[in-house]
Amino acid sequence: MFIEPIHRIMIRELQGLKSELLAYQNEGDIWRAVPGLPNTAGTIGLHVAGNLQHFVGAQLGDSGFVRDREAEFSRRDVSVAELVGELDQTIVALDVTFASLEEGAMDRPFPQQIAGVRPTVGEFLVHLVAHLAYHLGQIDYHRRCVTGEATSAGVLSPRDLKSAVES
Repeated sequence: MFIEPIHRIMIRELQGLKSELLAYQNEGDIWRAVPGLPNTAGTIGLHVAGNLQHFVGAQLGDSGFVRDREAEFSRRDVSVAELVGELDQTIVALDVTFASLEEGAMDRPFPQQIAGVRPTVGEFLVHLVAHLAYHLGQIDYHRRCVTGEATSAGVLSPRDLKSAVES
């Protein structure tokens, strides 16, 4: 009951992140630095893919993914197509992992210590959803700053929730 909504919302956020990246009119703008913003949209995209493939795919799903966190923050000029491809690989890793994750795992300690602590799998997955949403918002803000566009890319609609019904 708890696993499926977390999975669906993570996928929704990743699809939203892809939409944000594709909303840049000039592909080079995803790498353009903005004063006061520590990361570009491209950097955040790489970070999100590495983070989720590591914590969900590798730690919970034994995918074999090996994270290079330093590269997430140092790589530059990766094409939008490659970034979207990495996010698609992340979606596959999440789909595979969540398909085999049992509700009983949610109360167990997360397999890896994080910042010196071991939260439960369930609590850490909720943390990862919040982390992903935070970075999606950063990309939206970066896109608006770089392009001068005030319009939304149309992500995060409650209508995209599986349980949403019109009343």
